[in-house]
Amino acid sequence: MINKLRSNRNKTFPAQNGTSYNLNKTQIKEKESLPEILFITTYPPRECGIATYSQDLILALNNKFQNTFNIKIAALELQNNRYSYNDEVTYVLETDNTYSYHALAQNINSNKEIALALIQHEFGLFKTNEADFILCLKAINKPIIIVFHTVLPNPNAILKENIAEMNTLVDSFIVMTNASAKLLENDYGILKNKITVIPHGTHLVKHTDKEALKEKYNLSKRRVISTFGLLSSGKSIETTLDAMPLIVVENPDILFLIIGKTHPSVVKEEGEIYRDSLEQKIKILGLKEHVKFINSYLPLEQLLDYLQLTDIYLFTSKDPNQAVSGTFSYAISCGCPVISTPIPHASELLKNGGGIIIDFENSEQLQKQVLNLLNNPQLCKEISNKGIHKMAPTAWENAAIAHALLLNSVMDRKSKLKYKTPAINLEHFKSLTTPFAMIQFSIINKPDLNSGYTLDDNARALVAMCQHFELTNDDKDLAYIIQYYQFIQFCQQKDGSFLNYVNENKKFTDQNSENLEDSNGRAIWALGFLVSMHDLLPESLITKAKKTMQAALVSATSMHSTRAMAFTIKGIYYSNKKEMNFENKALIKLLANRLVQMYRHESKANWHWFESYMTYGNSILPEAILCAYLATGDMIYKEIAKTSFDFLLSKTITENSIKVISNKGWLHYNKAVTKEVIGGEQPIDVAYTILALAKFYNTFKITAYLHKMETAFSWFLGNNHLQKIIYNPCTGGCYDGLEEDYINLNQGAESTVSYLMARLTIQKCREEIEYHKAKTVFIENRNLELIN
Repeated sequence: MINKLRSNRNKTFPAQNGTSYNLNKTQIKEKESLPEILFITTYPPRECGIATYSQDLILALNNKFQNTFNIKIAALELQNNRYSYNDEVTYVLETDNTYSYHALAQNINSNKEIALALIQHEFGLFKTNEADFILCLKAINKPIIIVFHTVLPNPNAILKENIAEMNTLVDSFIVMTNASAKLLENDYGILKNKITVIPHGTHLVKHTDKEALKEKYNLSKRRVISTFGLLSSGKSIETTLDAMPLIVVENPDILFLIIGKTHPSVVKEEGEIYRDSLEQKIKILGLKEHVKFINSYLPLEQLLDYLQLTDIYLFTSKDPNQAVSGTFSYAISCGCPVISTPIPHASELLKNGGGIIIDFENSEQLQKQVLNLLNNPQLCKEISNKGIHKMAPTAWENAAIAHALLLNSVMDRKSKLKYKTPAINLEHFKSLTTPFAMIQFSIINKPDLNSGYTLDDNARALVAMCQHFELTNDDKDLAYIIQYYQFIQFCQQKDGSFLNYVNENKKFTDQNSENLEDSNGRAIWALGFLVSMHDLLPESLITKAKKTMQAALVSATSMHSTRAMAFTIKGIYYSNKKEMNFENKALIKLLANRLVQMYRHESKANWHWFESYMTYGNSILPEAILCAYLATGDMIYKEIAKTSFDFLLSKTITENSIKVISNKGWLHYNKAVTKEVIGGEQPIDVAYTILALAKFYNTFKITAYLHKMETAFSWFLGNNHLQKIIYNPCTGGCYDGLEEDYINLNQGAESTVSYLMARLTIQKCREEIEYHKAKTVFIENRNLELIN
């Protein structure tokens, strides 16, 4: 049977005053009300860029956090343009109706749940009622944040006065570019500490094969240049059309996609005059076979497909005051090389080789740069890669974290950010696996077969897949479990030891001349974990695994690497959890005693560790000693395990975050820390910490270990020094490392498997975690009631 935690347990909760409450788990409810954030914004089904922006941001906030905020919307519309909204929209502000501003302010003030108003501001939205808008701000008695989608340079006296008055009424401003921040500071006199730059969010994408997408949309054998967005004359599509004839001569397979319907306000004011003029120009220039309109408001998935199949993306706005564009942000995140006119957003993102800037309405320059890129695929690839790395920090998930941090700092009612645990996703894990084994590295999310395979990765993959099978009993897991075991078997040599490195041709490489003790230990751990599941897995597989493991243990007595011994202890412990035979118990004691001897030699009053420094994978050492205690009952192991583990946690986990030991600077006992090392944190170290915390909680039942598990896991979700995601929920992969000022976007085997092991460990402990969280809230609320 699959091991499952018991549910609906009756517990007695002791209160601080000595009273006890006998309570069933299902009766525990959080009584705290969540602070309500009111977004004042245009919102779908209204079709405009700000509506889409707000929808994406709200979705990201709701997906990223739970029990943190309650988000509601006051939708902006005109008296004669009404829309049907979903339940999120609780108020409507008619921007051309003076009374509507007063009514909204009254509703905000009378609603005790509203903790903050977040206003999406574009001058066109309030152009005839700017005075009413400012009076509304004056009337609201809650904290206010304004998001400026446009900041105009060289303001006239009236504009400058309006912004100055807003400045006295709001708590903070958000802009999307550094250029806009500088304008607010220099041209409008707003203090720097009142301005937060949060770039326009972008969608994570899986970077699907370009040719496969072209085939999907009947565009095979065509090279595609494209632009998208709600169509208006400001898009200056004619700049591209005038450049097309020569481009077509040199590239007869070229196709220009114009993606997007005409802006609704343009249709209302002038109909389809602009689109008709473009169609007429296409006819005159003889471009009918080389230009295609996609005259619709595409769903997101389809839009991202079109951008990923695009060879070159063009942004030709002729408005120099357009501060930001979500359109080319999306294009860059999809890997498109971008040619753009120099709006501030483009100037910031495309510098240093991230794209190409051309002058406004300059068809000759556009033509030259398009031809240059079409003739230079390597340059396109370089620009694409730089663009992807530049846009990664702007993922909507990261935008949500940045907004949440600012909202929390401005609100009177602070709310602890509670990260939502993502669903378990094996997609990238499985994509890394060939019919032979798991591939070592990945370029972004594309497995790099040339990197070959390692015993290390496949041993960890075996543990992770066994964890998954234990939780889900999914029969599809069995094929992967067998496959990873067979690779371990493939790496085993005649003397029972293992080699680690195998190339794409299934040949052992010269790297195997390196010290392989740790790899051998990991293999034994994986084999032991596999054997521990003998009640769930085929008997024939368990029999083979036992044989492989016994052969590997022959040389275990000669191990002296701390981590190799630790992994080996864990492997033996798991393989004999129900009944430990004499030989294996003796081997555990031999290896554990070596670690104890090291601990006694190095341990001092303020240094409770096995070595004079801490390096990588530190938590497996106390975890292994704990396993030795569980296998033998020797109390010295129990004491050293807890003392060393708590010491390690004191160096890595605070109340609200984890920072594992950096590979840029190990932590030394007798070496003074002159400067904190930032960066160099690896997912595997966080994962090993979580595995150890689970083992220590199960042994000691100390609830603080559960809290630390959640704290450690939140590192993957953005609770780290960059406040950026390490786990990619779009692919199911995990980024390879957290550095000082960037994240390594490659999603290789070590990081992806490490995340999955951590996620599955959290899942197995989920009921315990939720139970104790609910218990804490219940007792706090009950005690508060008694006091009152």
